[in-house]
Amino acid sequence: MNQNANSQKSGSRRSNPALNPLKYEIAQEFGVNLGPDATARQNGSVGGEITRRLVSYAKGQMGAQGNQSQGRANQ
Repeated sequence: MNQNANSQKSGSRRSNPALNPLKYEIAQEFGVNLGPDATARQNGSVGGEITRRLVSYAKGQMGAQGNQSQGRANQ
């Protein structure tokens, strides 16, 4: 295995510690006890919701930045 593939694989095993509060908040909302006793579908539903929320947040940030730059252009 080449070094690049190895680094990508090991990186995917760790989650960002900053996302842990969000992960557990979503798990609680969904009624999921995260861990090896939960099904892949239950654990995956939490991961999917994290992704949806992060994408939504990023879109909101991009929209806010676009509005700020338009305001400057109109001045």
